[in-house]
Amino acid sequence: MNKSYILALALCAASCSSVTSYDEAQMLNVIPTEKVNINYVSNRAPLQPMRFIKLPVGSIRPEGWVRTMLELQRDGLNGHLGEISAWLQKEDNAWLKSGGKWGWEEVPYWLRGYAEVAYLLEDERMLKEAKTWIEAILGSQRADGNFGPYIEVNGSQDFWSNMVALWILQSYYEYSSDERVIDFMTRYFHYQLSVPDEKFLSSYWENSRGGDNLWSVVWLYNRTGDKDLLKLAEKLHRNTADWTKSTELPNWHNVNVAQCFREPATYYLFNGERKYLSASYNVQSLIRRTFGQVPGGMFGADENARMGFFDPRQGTETCGFAEQMASDEIMLLITGDTYWAENCEDVAFNSFPAAFMPDMRSLRYITSPNMVMSDSENHKPGIDNAGPFLAMNPFSSRCCQHNHGFAWPYYVEHLMMATPDNGVAAVLYNSCDVTVKVSDCETVLIKERTDYPFDSHISFTIESNKTVAFPFYIRIPSWTKAAEVKVNGKKINADFAEGEYLRIQREWENGDCIEADFPMEISYRTWQVNKNSVSVDYGPLTLSLKIGEKYVKKNSTETAIWDSQWQEGADVEKWPSYEIYPETPWNYALQINSGVMLKEHRKLEPKVNPFTSENVPLIFQAKGRIVPDWSVDEYKLCGVLPDEWSARSEQVDDIELVPMGAMRLRISAFPTCN
Repeated sequence: MNKSYILALALCAASCSSVTSYDEAQMLNVIPTEKVNINYVSNRAPLQPMRFIKLPVGSIRPEGWVRTMLELQRDGLNGHLGEISAWLQKEDNAWLKSGGKWGWEEVPYWLRGYAEVAYLLEDERMLKEAKTWIEAILGSQRADGNFGPYIEVNGSQDFWSNMVALWILQSYYEYSSDERVIDFMTRYFHYQLSVPDEKFLSSYWENSRGGDNLWSVVWLYNRTGDKDLLKLAEKLHRNTADWTKSTELPNWHNVNVAQCFREPATYYLFNGERKYLSASYNVQSLIRRTFGQVPGGMFGADENARMGFFDPRQGTETCGFAEQMASDEIMLLITGDTYWAENCEDVAFNSFPAAFMPDMRSLRYITSPNMVMSDSENHKPGIDNAGPFLAMNPFSSRCCQHNHGFAWPYYVEHLMMATPDNGVAAVLYNSCDVTVKVSDCETVLIKERTDYPFDSHISFTIESNKTVAFPFYIRIPSWTKAAEVKVNGKKINADFAEGEYLRIQREWENGDCIEADFPMEISYRTWQVNKNSVSVDYGPLTLSLKIGEKYVKKNSTETAIWDSQWQEGADVEKWPSYEIYPETPWNYALQINSGVMLKEHRKLEPKVNPFTSENVPLIFQAKGRIVPDWSVDEYKLCGVLPDEWSARSEQVDDIELVPMGAMRLRISAFPTCN
């Protein structure tokens, strides 16, 4: 991102266009903010401008495989958790009854993803259920402006669950334009201003996660211009844990780090001091230098990051994957830096899908880059948390089971974004239909179609009632070396810079088509601190050894953790747990000098989860040698990576690699051999 230049060229009109238009193509490493978008709510002064503007919920309709993932989520745990989780039962629920005992934290955790799926799929059943809970949130506001269950910790209110509820209301407002939300949030934020600092954000979770509250202040200030919100922003920042230190963090909890590192960057919007923006980059760098020398976009902190526990057999909570993706999306909005788009894709494609059973009816608490057992046993201290946290269980924790649902919907809602110059940008790639206002309040429909990341080709078709001039931005991935972009079949002869944006300014007509191709090649990353292990990448995908997986069905009530609470009458037989065991050898060293080659590229099947070993469309051929001393350790975890001098077998075997997001058991950081 340190190369900046502008390339301009004139192109002839498209062959299928009846109007001659002037095209300008530029490469930019920074999205310009000199203009203010007139079509969408943008940052008001004195806030710093953001490089992108999120489109309102409902503007982007998912298609292709990502729609399938949302449909699986609807039909799976997220869509039916209200039927089995005691924390979501309506009787004696804290969000429906003053003093109720159930669901203080779990209801907003679950509803955040549940409601988003309802909006994106326009599912009437889910919309009705979501509205029930949203009305309960709105109806819970008291005369002083406070709302929700009153949870007291050491004499002070805990505001954490309300922070999640605010995000739910923001999405609901974008989808429905219900003005009650604006009044509700205004009254609540004025209440927060009245709370003494010594009683504000004083407990652990809310203190770490005050940045979520701060992001909601940005959202509301841009819609009302209420100057008191600027005071609240200062108050929130000074009472939130300090995520600005260069060599230490307030805590090393995996979800907190993934969720909270963006707080300084959010605060930067209010005061413009770049040191706060730099602080968020520093936390991202610090955690990954120390514990993130592994593939998959995350870091080893299976509850908390611990010194000495940084092998790729350490994992991350499913909540952590979801929160990291959300943080990447917010950092992308703020900075426009393509790094955040690529990190979001890294987590979304390589880490997050493997945390679930293929039907998304159960999930596990911890998923690791190297993982060869997924059972119900206690693996502490190999992993930090004590309990059956590696099993696929529909209800084995109170956080991830409820909180996982927002990852895919938020990802969809950030596929395309508006730009300050009244244009549109394709920043995360997937099939979707996008209704967007461009130019001077002109509405166009953009249909994006692709099998990305399993294919390099992406097309965008513009549908419009009239000719409309606006800029269209396309992110050029940093991993592609021969990008090609065509407009109506005519190639743009630009010197594409990886990790930057192509900006195409032209008069767009109905039926105009942009085709982008980002060729993918095999590349390798060496993780020096982890025994010089190697990961194999193919474009945005990282590859894993294809391990035979044996699924063993279990009774979920027998394998859940101690605080699991099922609703009375829940049919446990419909919601089994699964343990997964390897059926083929996994302890291979990769023979780098033999290379890795694409063996099979199958067509992506419609309505099928591509992130399974059976359905994944890409299969690669490689060679490896068994490392006899690399085995399951005393904690029944994949042993730490073997030393480089550990013996390798004499026999060289043919092995297959597939994208690591498709494997529930996987080796994605390999020792190497000759």
